Parts: sequence; structure tokens; C-alpha cells
Amino acid sequence: MKLAVWTYEGPPHVGAMRVATGMRDMHMVLHAPQGDTYADLLFTMIERRNHRPPVSYTTFQARDLGADTAGLFKNACQDAYDRFKPEAMIVAASCTAELIQDDPGGLAETMGLPVPAIALELPSYQRKENFGCDEAFLQICRTLAKPMARSERVTCNILGPTALGFRHRDDLAEITGLLSEMGIEVNVAAPMGASPSDIKRMGAAHFNVLLYPETAESAARWLEKEHGQPFTKTIPIGANATRAFINEVRTLAGSALPVDESRLRQPWWAASVDSTYLTGKRVFLFGDGTHVMAAAKVARDEMGFEVCGMGCYNREQARPLRALAKEFGLEALITDDYLDVEAAIEAAAPEMILGTQMERHIGKRLGIPCAVISAPVHVQDFPARYSPQMGFEGANVLFDTWVHPLVMGLEEHLLHMFRDDFEFHDDAGPSHHGGHAPRAEVSAPAAPAAAAEGASMAPPDAPPEAVAAAHENVVWLSCAERELKKIPFFVRGKARRNTESYATEKGLHEISVDTLYEAKAHYAR
Repeated sequence: MKLAVWTYEGPPHVGAMRVATGMRDMHMVLHAPQGDTYADLLFTMIERRNHRPPVSYTTFQARDLGADTAGLFKNACQDAYDRFKPEAMIVAASCTAELIQDDPGGLAETMGLPVPAIALELPSYQRKENFGCDEAFLQICRTLAKPMARSERVTCNILGPTALGFRHRDDLAEITGLLSEMGIEVNVAAPMGASPSDIKRMGAAHFNVLLYPETAESAARWLEKEHGQPFTKTIPIGANATRAFINEVRTLAGSALPVDESRLRQPWWAASVDSTYLTGKRVFLFGDGTHVMAAAKVARDEMGFEVCGMGCYNREQARPLRALAKEFGLEALITDDYLDVEAAIEAAAPEMILGTQMERHIGKRLGIPCAVISAPVHVQDFPARYSPQMGFEGANVLFDTWVHPLVMGLEEHLLHMFRDDFEFHDDAGPSHHGGHAPRAEVSAPAAPAAAAEGASMAPPDAPPEAVAAAHENVVWLSCAERELKKIPFFVRGKARRNTESYATEKGLHEISVDTLYEAKAHYAR
């Protein structure tokens, strides 16, 4: 197995925990060694939940492996039922416990618990977290959902929101309100907020709204096959997709009620004079397939950006993402290795990244602005405010979230342009305090000035070994360094690398302003 510092998805039992944690009156018993309880922190710390996930662990230790670990599991199941009295239970094994083959499902079945004990088969060494969500929700539906007569009024189920999902809480509220405007009542929203009793009456709905295919598509397909409930295919992220979603729902429900678009500001703002300078900005997208595919269309069709790269980490959605990337004239990057993603971003040299928490770190290292559009995310992406990604309000949020990093980047670029101004140079005090430090001496010799600005030229008083090391490399003259800093910060690194490569090819040991522009002309051909 390859060890990684970061990972886009946890093991599948974490996905099952996300389903259980989002539900009410459901309890999960996880056959796991001591130490696997770290997963609780994902919810209590990152999602800022005010109570622990409804999960009990067997927490066996090394000394227990020679004894009766099956007995430990049975005791944990019985204790969990006696303490929490859930309406149903999920039983599963973590990746480590899977190796001892205790069969939690079979053990729970022999116990005669008075509530359903839903066994999950989670191949930890072949599949990952999103699969765990999808499989857990599918098995819950297969066990609990019963055929029944349709409700008198047209109703639907909303499928997919889970705990630890990116803005799932707010998306659910936004789409519920949108359906209400169309006169459609939500029968059950699941897994988030649903109890086992709610799952039992899912069959009363006329159709299903699938918000997140990576967590609920299997359940949606099973409900369509076994209960005759069609499901929506459009993910309502962005103004265009939300309108398409409304039309799709109207077709399924027969609704003709108008929907209020007065709160939708994103299309006008994106087309306004203040936003025209953003047109054509090159963006790279990476995350889960659902959000990347939706965001790519919003970026191109609604924001006027140029998509220069896209990819996803969950291989279950690789096929549709590759098909969409082909429409954009791109080759999709399908990987769960963040180093591959960083290399692709560096090669594409975008002006903005739309990605996950990992891409935010990558952007910081490369000096590229980044907006988060997909899990995995950190605590700042579970805001206290209402901040959906879906629906009309979600379109407004997307505009703010994506445009602000570029605006702040422009501000940084302007500060760099005026870095020698008496008010903005590096040694000046805060301008709004009224007091400024003396200006730096501008008549310094070229070598100390270049060294102070981070160039490769060593100052005259440098030790001999530093001078020797500097002469082994191409040297930037201070005038060329100053000219380089006039180039926007988000492409400055690429300009530096191209110029140094050009100088090396031409056998030059010093880079002047002329060399900088000769390299620019060379690579522009």
C-alpha cells in the first residue's frame, strides 16, 4: 500500500459513518481496533457538530487477537442497543478488522436483536469513502423501504445529503424551498435528517430528487427499479442548471407554478462592467465528479472563464467526467494522488483553482488563488451562515466565492506594481496610520539590490562559496528582476522558469530586460 500525507477519501467505513451520523434514531456498531475512533473528530471538530456521531466501536487491542474478538463484537452490539435504543442498527468492520474476518453481519443476525441490524460489506482495500456512503444508503433503503400507495399530493424524496458533505445542510434547505415554490412537498429527505421510520415510507413519493450521485445514485436506481420512482438527472448548481432542474421536476411532477428568480443576482453581476476583466481567466478544477462537472459548466457558460484543466478523485465518476472534458477539448485527470494534481496545476499555470482543501494548499504553494468547491474540506467550509451551492442562492454564493479570490489577487498585483511607491513599499508602515518608514535607498549597487529582491546574484561581501554557487546558475540582473515583478503574480513563476530555460539554451549567464522579452517572444511563437 502507498502511504500518503493527504488523502481525498477515507476508507469506506468513514462513508458509512457519514450516513449514520446524518440520520436520527440510527446507530452504527463498527468492529475496529483501538485508535480508529479518530473518525469522531471528523464530525465533532471539522463539521463542528454539537454531539458525537452515533457510532460504537469494539476497540479490540493486540492482546485480544488471540482471544474471542467475535465475543467483543456481540457485547458491543448488545451494549449499544441497550444504551441508545435505536430504531435500526448498521454493523460493519473497519479496514483493520476486516483482516480478522469475524463477519459482523452474520454475528449480529444470530443475536436476535429486536431491531433490524443492517450488515455492510465494505471492501476497504478496493473501495473508498464515497462508495461507503453509497453502499450504506443503498442497504438501508433495501432493508427498510416498503412498497406502499402514492401520496394524494405530488411528493418527492430528496436523496444524497450526508454528514460531512460539502454544504449539504444548506443545499437541502435551498432545494426544499425551491420545490415548495413549485407546489411539491418533500416526503423524505435522506440520509440527512431521516430516521429509519422515515425510510420505511419512502415508497409514498412520486419521484426522487438526486442531489449527489456519489452518495446516493445506487439507492436512486434501486428505488426506480423496485418502487417505480424516476429520479432527476440534473444537478442544480449554477443558474442555468437550476433552471434546467426546475424544468425536469415540472416534467416529472406536472407542476406549472412560477418560481421567483428575483433573488438571483449572479447572471447580472457576472455580466457587469466590474466583472468583465475576469472574462477569459484560466481556471483548473479538481474535486468530486459531481461538483467538478457542474462547476466546469458554470465557469465556462456563466462566468466567462476558460477551463484549462479538470479532474476528479472518485473513480466511480471517471467516465462521465472524461466525456465532459472531451467536450471542453481537455483530457480529464483521474487520480487520488495530490502530487499528480499539483504537477498538473503547475503545468497548466491557471489563474485560479477551483478545488478541495488540498488544492487550496497547492494554490498557496504555487501562488495561485483558490476557491473550494468540493469535499474534502476543512472547518472554514462549514460556515455558520447560510451558504448553499445549489439553487438560485447557490448561484449567488458561487459568484462571490469564485470571484473574490481573483479580486484579492488583483489587489495583490496592484500592490506589487506600486511596491516602490512611498506609501506601499515593503519598508513603509501601514498607510492608514499616517506614519511611514523612510524610503529604502534606491541607489544601491546592482548586486546587493538584486540579492535583496530575492534574485540569484550574490552581493560583493558574500562568502566565496555563495559567490561560486551563484556563478554556477543563471544570474538575474536587478533591472530584469524589477521588470519581472511587473508581470502578474499568477504567471510570474512560469515567466521566470521560461526565461531561465531560454537563457540556458542560448548559453547566457546573465538575464537582462532584453533577455526577458526575447524569451517572451520565443515562447509566444
